[in-house]
Amino acid sequence: MSGTGPVGVGLIGAGNISDQYLGTLTKLPDVRVHIVGDLDTARAGAQAEKYGVAASGSAEDVLAHPDVEIVVNLTVPAAHAAVGMQALAAGKHVWSEKPLALDREAGRALLEEGERRGLRVSCAPDTFLGPGQQTVRSLIDDGRIGTPLTALTLFQTGGPERWHPSPDFFYLPGGGPLFDMGPYYLTALIQAFGPVRRVVGLGSTSHPSRTIGKGPRAGETIEVQVASHVSALLEFESGASAQGVFSFQSHLERVGFVEIAGSEGVVVSPDPNNFAGDVVIRSAGEDDTVSTSFGWWRGIGVLELARAIRADRPERASGRQAFHVLDIMVSIIESVERGTPIYVESTVERPPALPAGWDPAESTL
Repeated sequence: MSGTGPVGVGLIGAGNISDQYLGTLTKLPDVRVHIVGDLDTARAGAQAEKYGVAASGSAEDVLAHPDVEIVVNLTVPAAHAAVGMQALAAGKHVWSEKPLALDREAGRALLEEGERRGLRVSCAPDTFLGPGQQTVRSLIDDGRIGTPLTALTLFQTGGPERWHPSPDFFYLPGGGPLFDMGPYYLTALIQAFGPVRRVVGLGSTSHPSRTIGKGPRAGETIEVQVASHVSALLEFESGASAQGVFSFQSHLERVGFVEIAGSEGVVVSPDPNNFAGDVVIRSAGEDDTVSTSFGWWRGIGVLELARAIRADRPERASGRQAFHVLDIMVSIIESVERGTPIYVESTVERPPALPAGWDPAESTL
């Protein structure tokens, strides 16, 4: 065992997504949120007060807090690796929002530093832990579609500047539709097929700039520095294949589509950006729909990490899985730029499925 009782948590980053994490983590008996930190300490204070968290302050205050065991890193993607390194140096385990880092070197260094210090590095997405994708995993593992062979994923919208008040980072290196949404879809595919061996990518950019549509900066123009549309072909180590579309330049919105075809049937997953939804399966000429629901939102992976730390077992949303996803995405961009297939050097094992009856609300520590 590693310690006893609820696991202490501190958040660095009090932006939009912190509402989702705080709304979950402050209600779970196996974790305890002690502090919220941000460059804007007033914003951190407002979030702490909103969710009944005892303390707030800067990132340094979070790192120095004696009761914080896990730092939940909700900074912008460009800061993920650096803040993760700071948390490890402070003796804290790390949960990072996706992506793990912007490049292989930074991601690899983060994992190696965690191993050197005997600390965990874990990373979003945690949506694959929800009943939607866990049901898909169960159907595949039970042979309901035979051998999984191919998949199709689709994410296309007009772009986040339509709704996000500060969307700059979506169009900087480490952003774009692939780095922003790819982790959800690629993680879902890894649960079905295992690791990716080779990729081919094509990309384009529809406009050199975008105009913010909402919030105090509405009407402001931002520069686009990344491909706003990426198409990818993936070959898995198993021999299976998948194709995916990731786009911020479509006037027709189609999101959340993951279709997995096997030798004996097809299963369609709920939106991998969500924890639950309808799972549709067609096998032996018959259609069936399994409706799943879930009362929690982002932060379930932090809970699973906390329980893994206490039980001294591997966490499911591991840094190694997140690094493999990062390696896949970087390889796709390299293929876009070079016009050639790219072999993915990293690999990972599929994490075990959650046990039946796994309950976030249960007090287990």
